[in-house]
Amino acid sequence: MSEASRTRTSDSADPLDLAGIGIGPFNLSLAAQLDSVPELAARFFDRSSRFDWHPGMMLPDVELQSSFLKDLVTSTNPTSPWSFVAYLVAHKRLFTFLNAQYEAVPRREFARYFEWVAGELPSLTFGADVREITHDGQAFVVSTDNNRHRARNIALGVGAVPFVPAWASSLKGDRCFHCSEATERLPKIAGDRIAVIGGGQSGGEIVQHLLSRDVLPKELKWISRRHNFEPINDTPFSNQVFSPEYVDAFRQLSDDRKLAALDTHILTSDGLSLSTINAIYRRLYILRHIEGDGADIELLPNRDVIQVDRQQDGLRLIVRNSFDGGIEIIFSDVLVLATGYTFKLPDAIAPLQGRISVDRNERLVLADDYSAAWDGPRQNRIFALNAGRYSHGIADSQLSLMAWRSAAITNALLGRDHFDLGLPQSVVRWGSGLAHTTDAMMSR
Repeated sequence: MSEASRTRTSDSADPLDLAGIGIGPFNLSLAAQLDSVPELAARFFDRSSRFDWHPGMMLPDVELQSSFLKDLVTSTNPTSPWSFVAYLVAHKRLFTFLNAQYEAVPRREFARYFEWVAGELPSLTFGADVREITHDGQAFVVSTDNNRHRARNIALGVGAVPFVPAWASSLKGDRCFHCSEATERLPKIAGDRIAVIGGGQSGGEIVQHLLSRDVLPKELKWISRRHNFEPINDTPFSNQVFSPEYVDAFRQLSDDRKLAALDTHILTSDGLSLSTINAIYRRLYILRHIEGDGADIELLPNRDVIQVDRQQDGLRLIVRNSFDGGIEIIFSDVLVLATGYTFKLPDAIAPLQGRISVDRNERLVLADDYSAAWDGPRQNRIFALNAGRYSHGIADSQLSLMAWRSAAITNALLGRDHFDLGLPQSVVRWGSGLAHTTDAMMSR
């Protein structure tokens, strides 16, 4: 980054072109892309003292579910100094990495890559808790613990928050916790009856970890609403939903058709890695047929937890079995909730929340450039990262298109095409081009 650019991103009388709220992978990607545009002044703030990517789920041997080329910048800016390949070169391990022939990159390696970029980019400010975001009529005012920063635009990248089912909200603690706290909570648990709720990749990683420990749980129940424990759909045509061409087609759909498409593609984003499935199955084989230790382990798909009660000796789960319609009672000492995440506006934006448009389901209304509709000046935009699952498609919450999204936001800030985002011819023809006409005729 040039010295002139470093000066522009420091606090000054002129408003920043962009203030980023939160420094997770998505805003880190935006910061990395903006580093190639010295005429834009940007600064990103995070309350944490350093970058730390999902530390609560950084269990041993967890793997990335996407290609290492789907990094912070490469898909739109392959010569950037902030690519994963540049990280490998900088640490003199490119050839060693290639020789390792990873089928999937260790997630800890990608976390270190993120940490390296975060430690090098000068536009990031850690240890700065954004307390309030207001608008003074001409610019946003971002108030941290000790400073106020004016910015023409803001980018919300605080990350999704853990989703906790209503039946579990009063139980949260050492004996009932979200998987995002796994590395902190699981070491304190040994020999207990444990139930893992959720059949996606996070649930699988928890189960795999519990089965690999020296001291197995007294009982282990893996409960999922899905009809089976299924692999991620990682085939070429399925992966087309993680392409800009698909996002463009998805944007043309009605809300109802978008929801139907999301349901159809659930296993392209939240299925189990084959390595996780194989590791669990093989471990079960060893335990049952070779070691024969009689461990009580049950895999329970087609189950929906409908109620949990505290009992004197633990927790009682009332579960509906959708396979045969029965009701089952399961007793457990510990519940691990692998129940996913949900987007939530940061508390700091409360002064503006009433001015931000939402749809009938209380979701942000996002434009093509990921800016949220609001009643303020059009030149002051609120970009929302990881808020567009229902507007831009299933890839929005994944790493796959973060570099593309960051490039789109950069172009929007500049008002010109700094990054070439022209779409290639799609391998799959998604739309007919007549959807709106057909829907209008059918509604008559």
